[in-house]
Amino acid sequence: MNKNELVSAVAEKANITNKEASTAVDAIFEVIQSELKNGGDVRLVGFGNFSVSHREASKGRNPSTGAEVDIPARNVPKFSAGKGLKDAVN
Repeated sequence: MNKNELVSAVAEKANITNKEASTAVDAIFEVIQSELKNGGDVRLVGFGNFSVSHREASKGRNPSTGAEVDIPARNVPKFSAGKGLKDAVN
């Protein structure tokens, strides 16, 4: 399912227009992204948790040349599924 299909499904399920559903979906994504950017996390009981994990700097290798490459430290988004979502999929 891509974003357009998600918007259409939300519009149908909530009985609203595609434009209103698109605005709502965009707002949800923006709020989650903003909270993670500010170092927080988003916990949706029964669905899952969005958080930020820190990766330390490390050394890697270029597979074609074998040369050593420095990989800088960075923050990465992380999602862990909640019990409700896990149960729904199984």
